[in-house]
Amino acid sequence: MPDLSRIGEREKLKPKAGDEPHWQRLRQGVYLGYRPSKKKAGGTWFARFYDSEANRNSRKRLGDYCTLTGHDVFKQAKADAESWAETVESGGERARNMVTVRDACEAYLEQKPGSIAEGVFRRHVYSDPLAKVKLDKLRRHHLKTWRKRLEEAPALLTRSKKCEKRWKERAKSTVNRDMVPLRAALGMVLKPVAPNTDAAWQEALRPFKGADKRRELYLDRDERRKLIDATGEEARAFVKALCLLPLRPGALAGLTVRDFDKRTRSLTIGKDKNGNPRQISLPPVIADFFAAQVKSKLPAAPIFARSCGEAWHKDAWKYPIKEAVKGAGLPAAASAYTLRHSVITDLIRSRLPILTVAQLSGTSVAMIEKHYGHLVRDDAEEALASLAL
Repeated sequence: MPDLSRIGEREKLKPKAGDEPHWQRLRQGVYLGYRPSKKKAGGTWFARFYDSEANRNSRKRLGDYCTLTGHDVFKQAKADAESWAETVESGGERARNMVTVRDACEAYLEQKPGSIAEGVFRRHVYSDPLAKVKLDKLRRHHLKTWRKRLEEAPALLTRSKKCEKRWKERAKSTVNRDMVPLRAALGMVLKPVAPNTDAAWQEALRPFKGADKRRELYLDRDERRKLIDATGEEARAFVKALCLLPLRPGALAGLTVRDFDKRTRSLTIGKDKNGNPRQISLPPVIADFFAAQVKSKLPAAPIFARSCGEAWHKDAWKYPIKEAVKGAGLPAAASAYTLRHSVITDLIRSRLPILTVAQLSGTSVAMIEKHYGHLVRDDAEEALASLAL
């Protein structure tokens, strides 16, 4: 465990997969955690208490202590962690009463920290009138009006090279995704109420049906080779990796050198949409490609880095891919996610079991069947047709 009291040692810490803090044991069952910021100096402090009788952990977000400096930061965080742990250990009241919708959201982040939920709360809840509504007064009409404001809020489409923001109408699928964290946060503290009543808060957050459309654009192997050849040198390895594995672009960009074990040809994907790390075995040809990418790099370095040394992210990879798509003469709608869709399609077409495809791609069997089940049905028809006498 790191010594969080040492400022120099703390500053060297890197963000961990799944936004998990670095923990230091204060005493039996009591831990102080620190999660370094990805965008600026400093980070966020947490406290954790393990209840041996209940065999469960309780966790609290303490804050960033930005008003303190030097060793005072650790001293205050340590004192707050120990005080909170004593309160929990003695069976007393919570260190912070949960009163409002904002309290529920912050409590949710304490239990399940994640950048996606944190971003949704910051953009659509904390600055909204809903944040101040008391939980015991929350009614369906509060959430219906919040949902209407969410649906009417324009979605950021892209930022041009001239730093001009472009907006589009928020899609139903986007609304569905943005409602998930709030529904989960309220679900942790509120029980579903009888349907068709104003107290039935859960009804206002039901997702639109059929909003997630199946991806139709597919690039075959020759088209993907053309795309790789047309990609600039900086992004070529990243794009090639997207064509080799059915990973989400964000998960691929988050891989570090320590995630690849050359000896066992295994790759650990620790940062993904579902937040659960998984390990996949690579065939020799793909393992050799990854071995070339990690050569002479430090364990914490990104496997696929930009020329500045930083990892790729959505606003960085979309322009090189867009230019490569144009240069290769491919459909303009092709994107990083088109490559993932194409790879998954090929795996299904090669009759790899759906469960295996789901495990490789980091999604559920239900989602694979929903979006690619038609391919399995088509292959089944062809197999049955071959039996005709």
